[in-house]
Amino acid sequence: MPLEDVYKRNLAHRSHRAGWLRAAVLGANDGLVSIASLMIGFAAAATAENLLVTVGIAGIVAGAMSMAVGEYVSVRSQNDIEESDRLLEISHLAEDPQAELQELTHIYIDRGLTPELAAQVAVAMHEKDPLAAHLRDELGQYPHTKARPVQAAIASAISFAVGGTIPFLGAFAPSLGAQAWSIVAFALIGLLITGVVSAKTSGAAAWRPTVRVLVGGSLGMVITAGIGSLVRLSGI
Repeated sequence: MPLEDVYKRNLAHRSHRAGWLRAAVLGANDGLVSIASLMIGFAAAATAENLLVTVGIAGIVAGAMSMAVGEYVSVRSQNDIEESDRLLEISHLAEDPQAELQELTHIYIDRGLTPELAAQVAVAMHEKDPLAAHLRDELGQYPHTKARPVQAAIASAISFAVGGTIPFLGAFAPSLGAQAWSIVAFALIGLLITGVVSAKTSGAAAWRPTVRVLVGGSLGMVITAGIGSLVRLSGI
């Protein structure tokens, strides 16, 4: 098969989406559940109607910023670990390239190559770019799957804001009781969309991740509503 065709086939894999998909799904789901739960908890506590709008806006802004900072710090830490491993591998190659060549040979043997073929492949890889070979085959570091902190932070913040806006629309229902049910309805619709989009983007079957997202989000809203009801009944 021509090298160009092999490259095109590799592009069909979805691993290159890992850097932003995880952050986007996390942000959207967190926005839906946290904002819906927050507003339902206030509604269950029978607070003033206009307070729900204020709570919703504050929750969306604060949550989006929190998600962005948290995602950036998390992914940046992952990058720091990868960079540390890279520098360590450079040091190992400089100190004992023959040992590193043997290590790469054993990796290929473990993956199913004969010792003779594994040695030939390892030598060829070392002659071309030993560092790239070790980063890829020993440490599992690939340029197309490398996490990008800024990209992850932006994806997380935007998706949180979008997800949080969906249940927030329920706050504009005419009465407090209607608001609570409207928030739940909007949140369930949003969770359904999130589950389907996540499954389609990752190439998985739609029903299992969708059900998982719906059950988890519903549980979060039920627990928060229960706490809000307890607050109202206790008269705090």
